[in-house]
Parts: sequence; structure tokens; C-alpha cells
Amino acid sequence: MRVAVIGAMGQLGSALVDQLGSKAISLGRTDIDITNANNIWSTLDHERPDVVVNCAAYNFVDKAETEREAAMLVNRRGPGFLADYCRERDLKFIHISTDYVYDGRNGQQPWTEQDEASPISTYACSKHAGEQLVRTHCPRHFVVRTCGLYGRASAKGKGNFVETILRLAKERPELRVVGDQLCTPTSTLNLASALIDLMQTDAYGLYHATNSGSCSWADFATEIIRYNGLNSKVVSITTEEYGARARRPTYSVLDCSKLTGAINWAMPPWRDALTRYLSDRDRRHGS
Repeated sequence: MRVAVIGAMGQLGSALVDQLGSKAISLGRTDIDITNANNIWSTLDHERPDVVVNCAAYNFVDKAETEREAAMLVNRRGPGFLADYCRERDLKFIHISTDYVYDGRNGQQPWTEQDEASPISTYACSKHAGEQLVRTHCPRHFVVRTCGLYGRASAKGKGNFVETILRLAKERPELRVVGDQLCTPTSTLNLASALIDLMQTDAYGLYHATNSGSCSWADFATEIIRYNGLNSKVVSITTEEYGARARRPTYSVLDCSKLTGAINWAMPPWRDALTRYLSDRDRRHGS
């Protein structure tokens, strides 16, 4: 099995490439342009994959409010082009989407794949539009919604919440972090493993894939700081106080039971995943 990983330099893409080893075809921004159909066909025909995984996305949530065309180009048109290619070549296609397709107003019950999407930002609308094209254009699709990814690799400007909190906690005595948005931070290490198992099935469709449990961003920051024994204090603030340009869902916890049934194992609790990430980080840094 040969797997083309598009967006291979990012947090999830790099985790997939690491775990796939010799099966991976690593494709970064300079290797393939998903907004150009001709480039997709020439690149992928040359590489001849059995599975295509699209981890590439326009992820600048706030900038998307003023860069709608750019967000739609990458998040809608690109996945559509890839879906067309995979349909014509009869390939499996995994497309990564987001919890932001929900508005968070469901009474705080984890969202299932049957719940209707209700995006409330330009970024979320662009991701939902990409999902729709993939689901209608490519029969052998896996559309996978996830949340709060963090991993060893991070692109400039997109960040890694864990690394950002560690850096700021060493610089400031107090951190103001949003406490009224509930979600599930997700380790790319765990998600990559789940995707590799999922691609080996024929259980096509829409999936939710995160670590288990839930927390606010303030809770997540507190746990990061606690593990590292830092003295910075986390002050929980409201979304309104934070003042981001784009609206976020207040509750975007995802029900992942469908994925568990497809791959026969459940992704671990978010605290366990964070502990593993931080302990691995300590070993890498010689701490």
C-alpha cells in the first residue's frame, strides 16, 4: 500500500509519514498544489498511490474572515479536485475536517456524525463546503472531523497550543486563556494511528476522531503548566473578553463511537495523550 500524504510537513501529516514509514509518499506545498487540478493529476499519476490523505488546509481561522477567497480556494476547491481525481482513479481518499463545522448549541451533548453541521465562521463554512464536495464526488471517501490538534511539527503562524503555552508560561506570571469553549485536544500521534487503521477498511463515510473526554482551553493550559512544574497562573476568561475576530463554537466535543467501531479501538483520554506528548518532548530535549 502506497499512501500519498498531502500536507506532509504539518503536524498531522508529519505524524502520518513517520508512522507509515516506507509506505508514505510525502507531499508538501512545493510538491503539489491542491488548488490546481492539472498539477494534482500530473503529480499523483507520477506517484501512483493507493490511498490519498489530505492534511492540507487554510487554517488561519481569524484571517479567513477577510481572506474568504483564499480559504475557499484551499478548503473547498482543493478537496473537490482531489475527490475528482480519486474517483476517476478509484482510490481511497481521506480528507481531514474540523469540529468547527458545528455551532456549539446542542445542549452540550457530544456531536455525532448524524447531527447537522451549522458553521458560524468563514473558516468553518469553507471546511464544510470541502466536506460536501468530497462526500458527493468520491465514493471511496473517509471525511474525518477532528479537534485541537497538537504534534511535533507545526507550521509558522499556525502554532501548537501546547508549545505556545509552555513558551508563554516561562515568560509571563499570568496567562489569560479562554474558559468557556469546551472541546477535546487531540494528539496527532493518536490520530495518525487511527487514520492508518481506518484506511485499511472499506467502511467509507463521515467520522469523528479525537482523544476522549473534554476540557476548556483554560483547563488544557492548566494541565500543561502543572505537568511541567511552572509557576505561571492561568486566568480563565470568556470568549467575548478574548475578542477573536471569528466566532468559535462554545461546545464542540465529538462523539467518536463510530470510529471506535470501525477500527476496534478507542483513542485515549486527552490527559493521557498530553502526558505522553510531554514525556516524549522531555526525552527529545534531554530533560
